[in-house]
Amino acid sequence: MTSVKQIQVTFDCANPERVARFWCEVLGYVVPPPPPGFADWTAFDRSLPPDRQGSAFACVDPTGVGPRLFFQRVPEGKVVKNRLHLDVRVGTGLVGEQRLAALEAECVRLEKLGAVRVELLRADGYNESCQVMQDVEGNEFCLD
Repeated sequence: MTSVKQIQVTFDCANPERVARFWCEVLGYVVPPPPPGFADWTAFDRSLPPDRQGSAFACVDPTGVGPRLFFQRVPEGKVVKNRLHLDVRVGTGLVGEQRLAALEAECVRLEKLGAVRVELLRADGYNESCQVMQDVEGNEFCLD
């Protein structure tokens, strides 16, 4: 039996490039090089049939450690809470006021990119504090 070595996280969305570029900024990811034979992703996109143009985009961890993120256009809008979400680990090892300050600083930075603050979940004796947010298309994620 072989073990899984890599995973890709796929997002359904209306505007793949917009959402991908948001997550590049959040995570320090980059857009991978275009396929061979294309100067850039715009040229590749123009080579596709009109109904496929703008239908997908991706970003990758430049260190090669994190998963590839893939964004695909779907016709339906988001209607319910995500069943799976990303935790952006900005407060690892921090507790109390230090953790809250780290969460707040990152929250402010991400709001400038178009994220929306949803709810601060304060430490409860079992879990540390985290900040629930939404990306530019309303997908929930946590600053943890």
